[in-house]
Amino acid sequence: MKTPLFLPPLFNAARATGLAAWQTGRLFQQLAKKALDSVQDILRAEVQKGNVQLVADFLADKALPAAKALLLERMAARLLVRIGLRGALATNVVGWILPFVLERLVQVGVSTGFFEKVKSHATVSDTLRRLDELKRAAWKTLVPDAGSSAEVLPDDAPTPPQLPAAPKP
Repeated sequence: MKTPLFLPPLFNAARATGLAAWQTGRLFQQLAKKALDSVQDILRAEVQKGNVQLVADFLADKALPAAKALLLERMAARLLVRIGLRGALATNVVGWILPFVLERLVQVGVSTGFFEKVKSHATVSDTLRRLDELKRAAWKTLVPDAGSSAEVLPDDAPTPPQLPAAPKP
């Protein structure tokens, strides 16, 4: 099994800052949330300008290269401002989190039928509402344990029955 390329630098950065494993997960969630918000802000701004088809084409990977580069540059700039880092570390972080979040948005868009819905109802208000739905669905795939309703049992709770021990030969 291949190790994803972004994991070793993340672990090295966590080790260098003295963070525990559960703290890096929280940092990843915060970073993914900021990236998703940055992408959403840029896409919403384009829809409000009347570029509904550009947003649908961008998410379907059918946009012109110049438009795609412009949107990606604006998303990266917005994310750089939001995360508050400077220098090479910031560009490296943006370089791996932005494609990851965009990939999840596209996967969710394909699975939920986002593109067909936008093409059939191309009004600005409807597209904005659908973008919000897409963002919520993408967030659930990025952080799958959100709202899992896991709960801590009290100490006096009965333990589940255990399997009998294997007979000794």
